[in-house]
Amino acid sequence: MVLHFRRATAVFLRTMPFVFLRMGVGILLGIVSVLYFGTVLWLGFRLLESGSISGPIAGVGLLLSVGVFVAGWRLFSRYVLYLVKAGHIAVIAHAVETGEVPPNQLRFGKDRVAEHFAEASVLFAIDQAIKTVINQFNDGVVSLASIASLVPALRTLIRLIGKAIAIASSYIDEAIIAYMFTNPEKNAWNAAKDGVVLYGKNWKPVLGTTLVIVLGMYVTGILLLLALSPVANLLSGLSSTVELASWALLVGLFLTVYVGLLKPWVKTVVITTFLVESRDSTPDSATVNRIADRSEKFSELVSKAEDERPEERPHDPDPTPVAGANAR
Repeated sequence: MVLHFRRATAVFLRTMPFVFLRMGVGILLGIVSVLYFGTVLWLGFRLLESGSISGPIAGVGLLLSVGVFVAGWRLFSRYVLYLVKAGHIAVIAHAVETGEVPPNQLRFGKDRVAEHFAEASVLFAIDQAIKTVINQFNDGVVSLASIASLVPALRTLIRLIGKAIAIASSYIDEAIIAYMFTNPEKNAWNAAKDGVVLYGKNWKPVLGTTLVIVLGMYVTGILLLLALSPVANLLSGLSSTVELASWALLVGLFLTVYVGLLKPWVKTVVITTFLVESRDSTPDSATVNRIADRSEKFSELVSKAEDERPEERPHDPDPTPVAGANAR
Protein backbone atom coordinates (compact mmCIF):
# COMPACT_ATOMS: atom_id res chain seq x y z
CA MET A 1 0.00 0.00 0.00
CA VAL A 2 2.83 2.39 0.86
CA LEU A 3 4.39 1.77 -2.55
CA HIS A 4 1.07 2.58 -4.23
CA PHE A 5 0.88 5.83 -2.25
CA ARG A 6 4.38 6.85 -3.28
CA ARG A 7 3.89 6.01 -6.91
CA ALA A 8 0.48 7.69 -7.03
CA THR A 9 1.82 10.83 -5.35
CA ALA A 10 4.58 11.06 -7.95
CA VAL A 11 2.02 10.71 -10.75
CA PHE A 12 -0.28 13.23 -9.08
CA LEU A 13 2.48 15.85 -8.87
CA ARG A 14 3.34 15.30 -12.54
CA THR A 15 -0.28 15.76 -13.65
CA MET A 16 -0.78 19.11 -11.92
CA PRO A 17 -1.89 20.88 -15.14
CA PHE A 18 -5.09 18.84 -15.07
CA VAL A 19 -5.44 19.35 -11.33
CA PHE A 20 -5.19 23.11 -11.80
CA LEU A 21 -7.65 22.95 -14.71
CA ARG A 22 -10.25 21.14 -12.62
CA MET A 23 -9.59 23.48 -9.72
CA GLY A 24 -10.04 26.48 -12.02
CA VAL A 25 -13.29 25.09 -13.40
CA GLY A 26 -14.53 24.53 -9.85
CA ILE A 27 -13.66 28.07 -8.79
CA LEU A 28 -15.34 29.45 -11.91
CA LEU A 29 -18.48 27.44 -11.16
CA GLY A 30 -18.46 28.77 -7.61
CA ILE A 31 -18.21 32.36 -8.81
CA VAL A 32 -20.97 31.83 -11.39
CA SER A 33 -23.20 30.26 -8.72
CA VAL A 34 -22.71 33.17 -6.33
CA LEU A 35 -23.36 35.73 -9.07
CA TYR A 36 -26.42 33.86 -10.33
CA PHE A 37 -28.16 33.46 -6.98
CA GLY A 38 -27.01 36.90 -5.85
CA THR A 39 -28.65 38.43 -8.91
CA VAL A 40 -31.82 36.35 -8.47
CA LEU A 41 -32.18 37.29 -4.81
CA TRP A 42 -31.37 40.97 -5.44
CA LEU A 43 -33.91 41.15 -8.25
CA GLY A 44 -36.52 39.35 -6.16
CA PHE A 45 -36.11 41.71 -3.19
CA ARG A 46 -36.28 44.76 -5.46
CA LEU A 47 -39.50 43.55 -7.07
CA LEU A 48 -41.01 42.73 -3.69
CA GLU A 49 -40.13 46.13 -2.25
CA SER A 50 -41.60 47.94 -5.25
CA GLY A 51 -44.80 45.88 -5.03
CA SER A 52 -44.41 44.57 -8.58
CA ILE A 53 -44.85 40.98 -7.46
CA SER A 54 -46.41 39.25 -4.46
CA GLY A 55 -44.74 36.86 -2.03
CA PRO A 56 -46.16 33.65 -3.58
CA ILE A 57 -45.09 34.75 -7.06
CA ALA A 58 -41.60 35.52 -5.74
CA GLY A 59 -41.47 32.03 -4.20
CA VAL A 60 -42.47 30.43 -7.50
CA GLY A 61 -39.85 32.53 -9.29
CA LEU A 62 -37.19 31.40 -6.83
CA LEU A 63 -38.12 27.75 -7.36
CA LEU A 64 -37.97 28.19 -11.12
CA SER A 65 -34.58 29.87 -10.81
CA VAL A 66 -33.28 26.95 -8.74
CA GLY A 67 -34.68 24.52 -11.32
CA VAL A 68 -32.95 26.35 -14.17
CA PHE A 69 -29.68 26.33 -12.22
CA VAL A 70 -29.92 22.59 -11.45
CA ALA A 71 -30.69 21.78 -15.09
CA GLY A 72 -27.77 23.89 -16.28
CA TRP A 73 -25.48 22.30 -13.69
CA ARG A 74 -26.42 18.80 -14.85
CA LEU A 75 -25.80 19.66 -18.50
CA PHE A 76 -22.44 21.23 -17.67
CA SER A 77 -21.45 18.28 -15.50
CA ARG A 78 -22.46 15.78 -18.17
CA TYR A 79 -20.84 17.46 -21.17
CA VAL A 80 -17.91 19.39 -19.70
CA LEU A 81 -16.89 18.16 -16.24
CA TYR A 82 -17.10 14.50 -17.30
CA LEU A 83 -14.80 15.18 -20.24
CA VAL A 84 -12.28 17.03 -18.07
CA LYS A 85 -12.40 14.21 -15.51
CA ALA A 86 -11.94 11.56 -18.20
CA GLY A 87 -9.03 13.46 -19.75
CA HIS A 88 -7.26 13.54 -16.39
CA ILE A 89 -7.92 9.83 -15.91
CA ALA A 90 -6.42 9.10 -19.34
CA VAL A 91 -3.23 10.97 -18.42
CA ILE A 92 -2.98 9.18 -15.06
CA ALA A 93 -3.47 5.78 -16.72
CA HIS A 94 -0.78 6.56 -19.30
CA ALA A 95 1.64 7.67 -16.57
CA VAL A 96 1.04 4.56 -14.45
CA GLU A 97 1.41 2.17 -17.39
CA THR A 98 4.40 3.78 -19.12
CA GLY A 99 6.07 5.74 -16.34
CA GLU A 100 5.98 8.83 -18.54
CA VAL A 101 3.70 11.84 -18.66
CA PRO A 102 2.82 13.26 -22.10
CA PRO A 103 4.31 16.73 -22.71
CA ASN A 104 0.96 18.33 -23.59
CA GLN A 105 -1.31 16.72 -21.02
CA LEU A 106 -4.47 18.65 -21.83
CA ARG A 107 -4.34 17.84 -25.54
CA PHE A 108 -3.35 14.22 -24.85
CA GLY A 109 -6.29 13.74 -22.49
CA LYS A 110 -8.71 15.38 -24.91
CA ASP A 111 -7.50 13.19 -27.80
CA ARG A 112 -7.73 9.97 -25.78
CA VAL A 113 -11.30 10.75 -24.71
CA ALA A 114 -12.27 11.51 -28.31
CA GLU A 115 -10.76 8.20 -29.45
CA HIS A 116 -12.56 6.08 -26.87
CA PHE A 117 -15.94 7.77 -26.63
CA ALA A 118 -17.99 8.88 -29.62
CA GLU A 119 -19.73 11.53 -27.51
CA ALA A 120 -19.99 12.69 -23.92
CA SER A 121 -23.32 10.93 -23.40
CA VAL A 122 -21.62 7.55 -24.01
CA LEU A 123 -19.02 8.28 -21.34
CA PHE A 124 -21.77 9.39 -18.96
CA ALA A 125 -23.83 6.24 -19.59
CA ILE A 126 -20.84 3.92 -19.10
CA ASP A 127 -19.79 5.69 -15.93
CA GLN A 128 -23.29 5.43 -14.46
CA ALA A 129 -23.49 1.72 -15.34
CA ILE A 130 -20.11 1.04 -13.73
CA LYS A 131 -21.09 2.91 -10.56
CA THR A 132 -24.29 0.90 -10.20
CA VAL A 133 -22.51 -2.43 -10.68
CA ILE A 134 -19.73 -1.54 -8.24
CA ASN A 135 -22.21 -0.40 -5.58
CA GLN A 136 -24.28 -3.57 -5.94
CA PHE A 137 -21.18 -5.79 -5.90
CA ASN A 138 -19.72 -4.07 -2.82
CA ASP A 139 -23.05 -4.39 -1.01
CA GLY A 140 -22.98 -8.10 -1.81
CA VAL A 141 -19.44 -8.87 -0.65
CA VAL A 142 -19.34 -6.47 2.32
CA SER A 143 -22.49 -7.24 4.30
CA LEU A 144 -22.55 -4.70 7.11
CA ALA A 145 -26.24 -5.18 7.85
CA SER A 146 -25.66 -8.66 9.29
CA ILE A 147 -22.87 -7.34 11.52
CA ALA A 148 -25.07 -4.50 12.76
CA SER A 149 -27.85 -6.94 13.65
CA LEU A 150 -25.41 -9.10 15.61
CA VAL A 151 -23.67 -6.21 17.40
CA PRO A 152 -26.19 -3.35 17.88
CA ALA A 153 -23.64 -1.28 19.83
CA LEU A 154 -21.59 -0.89 16.65
CA ARG A 155 -24.42 0.42 14.49
CA THR A 156 -23.14 4.00 14.40
CA LEU A 157 -19.62 2.92 13.50
CA ILE A 158 -20.90 0.48 10.89
CA ARG A 159 -23.12 3.21 9.42
CA LEU A 160 -20.06 5.45 9.03
CA ILE A 161 -18.09 2.62 7.43
CA GLY A 162 -20.99 2.00 5.05
CA LYS A 163 -20.93 5.65 3.99
CA ALA A 164 -17.16 5.45 3.53
CA ILE A 165 -17.57 2.39 1.30
CA ALA A 166 -20.17 4.25 -0.77
CA ILE A 167 -17.74 7.15 -1.23
CA ALA A 168 -14.94 4.72 -2.03
CA SER A 169 -17.07 3.21 -4.79
CA SER A 170 -17.25 6.60 -6.49
CA TYR A 171 -13.47 6.47 -6.97
CA ILE A 172 -13.37 2.86 -8.12
CA ASP A 173 -15.47 3.62 -11.20
CA GLU A 174 -12.79 6.11 -12.26
CA ALA A 175 -10.16 3.36 -11.89
CA ILE A 176 -12.17 1.17 -14.26
CA ILE A 177 -12.38 4.02 -16.77
CA ALA A 178 -8.58 4.25 -16.48
CA TYR A 179 -8.39 0.55 -17.37
CA MET A 180 -10.46 1.30 -20.47
CA PHE A 181 -7.85 3.81 -21.63
CA THR A 182 -5.09 1.21 -21.22
CA ASN A 183 -6.94 -1.17 -23.57
CA PRO A 184 -7.58 0.85 -26.73
CA GLU A 185 -8.17 -2.30 -28.82
CA LYS A 186 -11.46 -2.96 -27.00
CA ASN A 187 -14.67 -1.03 -27.52
CA ALA A 188 -15.80 1.09 -24.60
CA TRP A 189 -18.56 -1.16 -23.25
CA ASN A 190 -16.49 -4.34 -23.51
CA ALA A 191 -13.52 -2.69 -21.80
CA ALA A 192 -15.84 -1.46 -19.04
CA LYS A 193 -17.18 -4.98 -18.55
CA ASP A 194 -13.66 -6.46 -18.35
CA GLY A 195 -12.61 -3.71 -15.94
CA VAL A 196 -15.50 -4.55 -13.61
CA VAL A 197 -14.56 -8.24 -13.76
CA LEU A 198 -10.95 -7.42 -12.87
CA TYR A 199 -12.20 -5.37 -9.93
CA GLY A 200 -14.21 -8.40 -8.85
CA LYS A 201 -10.98 -10.43 -8.83
CA ASN A 202 -8.96 -7.77 -6.96
CA TRP A 203 -11.61 -6.01 -4.90
CA LYS A 204 -9.99 -6.63 -1.51
CA PRO A 205 -6.74 -4.65 -2.02
CA VAL A 206 -8.45 -2.01 -4.16
CA LEU A 207 -11.42 -1.41 -1.85
CA GLY A 208 -9.21 -1.74 1.23
CA THR A 209 -6.78 0.92 0.00
CA THR A 210 -9.62 3.19 -1.08
CA LEU A 211 -11.39 2.78 2.23
CA VAL A 212 -8.26 3.67 4.18
CA ILE A 213 -7.69 6.90 2.29
CA VAL A 214 -11.40 7.84 2.36
CA LEU A 215 -11.39 7.49 6.14
CA GLY A 216 -8.20 9.54 6.09
CA MET A 217 -10.09 12.20 4.14
CA TYR A 218 -12.70 12.30 6.90
CA VAL A 219 -9.99 12.89 9.47
CA THR A 220 -8.23 15.48 7.31
CA GLY A 221 -11.49 17.36 6.74
CA ILE A 222 -12.20 17.44 10.47
CA LEU A 223 -8.66 18.66 11.19
CA LEU A 224 -9.01 21.41 8.59
CA LEU A 225 -12.26 22.57 10.19
CA LEU A 226 -10.69 22.50 13.65
CA ALA A 227 -7.79 24.57 12.33
CA LEU A 228 -10.31 27.23 11.34
CA SER A 229 -11.83 27.47 14.83
CA PRO A 230 -9.32 30.11 16.07
CA VAL A 231 -10.17 32.16 13.01
CA ALA A 232 -13.86 31.88 13.93
CA ASN A 233 -13.14 33.51 17.28
CA LEU A 234 -11.38 36.40 15.56
CA LEU A 235 -14.20 36.88 13.09
CA SER A 236 -16.92 36.88 15.75
CA GLY A 237 -15.99 40.42 16.80
CA LEU A 238 -16.26 41.90 13.32
CA SER A 239 -19.30 43.42 11.68
CA SER A 240 -21.82 40.97 10.28
CA THR A 241 -20.98 41.87 6.68
CA VAL A 242 -17.23 41.45 7.13
CA GLU A 243 -17.74 38.27 9.14
CA LEU A 244 -19.97 36.77 6.44
CA ALA A 245 -17.50 37.67 3.68
CA SER A 246 -14.60 36.25 5.71
CA TRP A 247 -16.43 32.99 6.32
CA ALA A 248 -17.25 32.73 2.64
CA LEU A 249 -13.54 33.14 1.87
CA LEU A 250 -12.55 30.51 4.46
CA VAL A 251 -15.12 28.02 3.19
CA GLY A 252 -13.86 28.64 -0.34
CA LEU A 253 -10.28 27.94 0.75
CA PHE A 254 -11.37 24.78 2.55
CA LEU A 255 -13.24 23.49 -0.50
CA THR A 256 -10.32 24.40 -2.77
CA VAL A 257 -7.90 22.31 -0.71
CA TYR A 258 -10.34 19.47 -0.07
CA VAL A 259 -11.97 19.17 -3.49
CA GLY A 260 -9.25 20.67 -5.67
CA LEU A 261 -6.19 18.91 -4.25
CA LEU A 262 -7.10 16.12 -1.83
CA LYS A 263 -9.78 14.38 -3.92
CA PRO A 264 -7.68 14.28 -7.13
CA TRP A 265 -4.83 12.75 -5.12
CA VAL A 266 -7.17 10.09 -3.75
CA LYS A 267 -8.36 9.37 -7.28
CA THR A 268 -4.77 8.95 -8.44
CA VAL A 269 -4.03 6.51 -5.61
CA VAL A 270 -7.10 4.41 -6.40
CA ILE A 271 -6.34 4.31 -10.13
CA THR A 272 -2.71 3.38 -9.48
CA THR A 273 -3.69 0.64 -7.02
CA PHE A 274 -6.25 -0.86 -9.40
CA LEU A 275 -4.02 -0.82 -12.49
CA VAL A 276 -1.06 -2.32 -10.64
CA GLU A 277 -3.08 -4.95 -8.75
CA SER A 278 -4.96 -6.08 -11.88
CA ARG A 279 -1.99 -5.96 -14.25
CA ASP A 280 -1.40 -9.73 -14.17
CA SER A 281 -5.10 -10.68 -14.00
CA THR A 282 -7.45 -11.65 -16.80
CA PRO A 283 -11.26 -11.78 -16.81
CA ASP A 284 -12.67 -15.24 -16.16
CA SER A 285 -16.12 -16.81 -16.21
CA ALA A 286 -16.12 -17.61 -12.47
CA THR A 287 -15.73 -13.96 -11.54
CA VAL A 288 -18.26 -12.95 -14.19
CA ASN A 289 -20.83 -15.28 -12.63
CA ARG A 290 -19.95 -14.10 -9.14
CA ILE A 291 -20.57 -10.46 -10.07
CA ALA A 292 -23.75 -11.33 -11.98
CA ASP A 293 -25.10 -13.02 -8.85
CA ARG A 294 -24.60 -9.82 -6.87
CA SER A 295 -25.49 -7.18 -9.46
CA GLU A 296 -28.52 -7.10 -11.72
CA LYS A 297 -27.03 -4.17 -13.63
CA PHE A 298 -23.99 -6.25 -14.61
CA SER A 299 -26.06 -8.38 -16.98
CA GLU A 300 -27.10 -5.19 -18.78
CA LEU A 301 -23.45 -4.15 -19.01
CA VAL A 302 -22.54 -7.52 -20.52
CA SER A 303 -25.37 -7.23 -23.05
CA LYS A 304 -24.17 -3.76 -24.07
CA ALA A 305 -20.65 -5.11 -24.51
CA GLU A 306 -21.90 -7.96 -26.70
CA ASP A 307 -24.09 -5.64 -28.79
CA GLU A 308 -21.13 -3.36 -29.48
CA ARG A 309 -18.93 -6.13 -30.91
CA PRO A 310 -21.09 -8.40 -33.08
CA GLU A 311 -18.21 -9.14 -35.43
CA GLU A 312 -16.25 -10.78 -32.59
CA ARG A 313 -18.89 -13.36 -31.69
CA PRO A 314 -18.20 -15.96 -34.44
CA HIS A 315 -14.52 -15.96 -33.54
CA ASP A 316 -15.00 -16.33 -29.80
CA PRO A 317 -14.32 -20.03 -29.05
CA ASP A 318 -15.28 -19.79 -25.38
CA PRO A 319 -17.93 -17.14 -24.77
CA THR A 320 -18.20 -16.25 -21.12
CA PRO A 321 -21.60 -17.22 -19.67
CA VAL A 322 -23.36 -14.89 -17.30
CA ALA A 323 -25.24 -16.64 -14.55
CA GLY A 324 -28.82 -15.53 -14.27
CA ALA A 325 -28.65 -13.21 -17.29
CA ASN A 326 -31.72 -14.76 -18.91
CA ALA A 327 -33.55 -15.34 -15.67
CA ARG A 328 -33.38 -11.70 -14.82
